[in-house]
Amino acid sequence: MSEQKTIVLTGASRGIGHATVKRFGAEGWRVLTCSRQPFDPRCPWPGGEENHIEIDLADPTKTIAAIAVIKSKINGRLHALVNNAGISPKMPDGGRLTTLNTDLRTWGQVFHVNFFAPVVLARGLQDELVAAQGAVVNVTSIAGSRVHPFAGAAYSTSKAALAALTREMAHDFGPLGVRVNAIAPGEVETAILSPGTDRIVESLPLRRLGQPREVADAIWFLCSEQSHYISGAELQINGGQHV
Repeated sequence: MSEQKTIVLTGASRGIGHATVKRFGAEGWRVLTCSRQPFDPRCPWPGGEENHIEIDLADPTKTIAAIAVIKSKINGRLHALVNNAGISPKMPDGGRLTTLNTDLRTWGQVFHVNFFAPVVLARGLQDELVAAQGAVVNVTSIAGSRVHPFAGAAYSTSKAALAALTREMAHDFGPLGVRVNAIAPGEVETAILSPGTDRIVESLPLRRLGQPREVADAIWFLCSEQSHYISGAELQINGGQHV
């Protein structure tokens, strides 16, 4: 009987994360979910509650402490780590936070979740990733390469930094047999979308929003045997928005 593969996924409770849980579950993987929220019993996948880790990635102490909890659940082998959690704070009226009006605490909180947590988790789970010759996927954003009408400055710069971190990690983890890649979604139909997104969609070559399952399919590809010689890449998933 072949070994059941295991994935650790942050930001699992909605949108792209939720779709990724379903995609890997359908492939027979064991999915360990990490999010700020406790496990929701309405989630339909089997074993979900015992495979859930409640973790606030904005708190570095709690992030480091969670590594021991994850290690206790994965039996020494981790086939994939997907760093999907991300926060994008807004003004009280929903407006964009810029370099002029984002306070230092907010910068720090955004970077802890979006940038520091991925490398802390990957480094903390290094032995398990190496043992399984696993893969890491970091979720960046189209906002990491241009000023976005809705995504704030802290979010955008944290995603740009995460893209650079992906290159560094690919360089460092590669000799250990672990691949590290990123995906950069564009306008995907999730709760994080802002009013006015429809105006962006009108200008996209594909003229539609992306679906969370389409992003989950790309994450699956980068964690599967189909991408064994791909590392250090950032895959654009945006309907041609980047062109």
